[in-house]
Amino acid sequence: MDRRLPLVLLVLSLLALLVSCGAPATESPAAAAPPPPPVPSKYVVLTFDDGPDPKYTPQILDILETYDAKATFFALGREVAANPELTLDAHERGHSVQNHTWSHPDLRKLSAASFKSQVEKTDRSIREQTDSTPNCLRPPYGAVNSLVTQRAAALGKKLMTWTVDSRDWTRPGQAAIVRRVLAEVRSGSVILFHDGGGDRRQTLAALPTILKTLKDRGYGFRPACG
Repeated sequence: MDRRLPLVLLVLSLLALLVSCGAPATESPAAAAPPPPPVPSKYVVLTFDDGPDPKYTPQILDILETYDAKATFFALGREVAANPELTLDAHERGHSVQNHTWSHPDLRKLSAASFKSQVEKTDRSIREQTDSTPNCLRPPYGAVNSLVTQRAAALGKKLMTWTVDSRDWTRPGQAAIVRRVLAEVRSGSVILFHDGGGDRRQTLAALPTILKTLKDRGYGFRPACG
């Protein structure tokens, strides 16, 4: 018998041991990431006018966050200047902040110079907080004519009104606001609410029911003009 055989077998065993120790452990394949939730095919555009208001806007922002709803805030320039941190907060939470003029005049009754001043002063005030210039202009009272349309276009603004008026500004009661919105809403509806310009407690009370019901009906929420 060849006396070298046990030594050869020992060397081969040691080599096999070293290879097995150095081999990386077999890892189980990572679990596949869950697919993202489907984007709702139905949607509405929530809009809030006349803010930002130090009392009501923060509460509205919190309600929107609870329901994962993005909105568009048509801000008055003078209110942005008075409450700059609220404009920044809305922007940083992913909402769109757009132009609702400086002091809420009827644009049909202004001179060309006054029209331009109302829009451009508000643009500057919003831009100072968001680093973004609004693309859209909401005319106060929804008051539009061909001259307003032409002047807005000359300033690079798209006019945006609404298709569903909650009439929360009349303070008809929480139930009436809920009833009106849910009865009139359709996919693509632009809904008018207010976060400034007066007592908005009824708007605050109505919003959770409206948002929950719309989500239950399969609606998503999209900001506009962003």
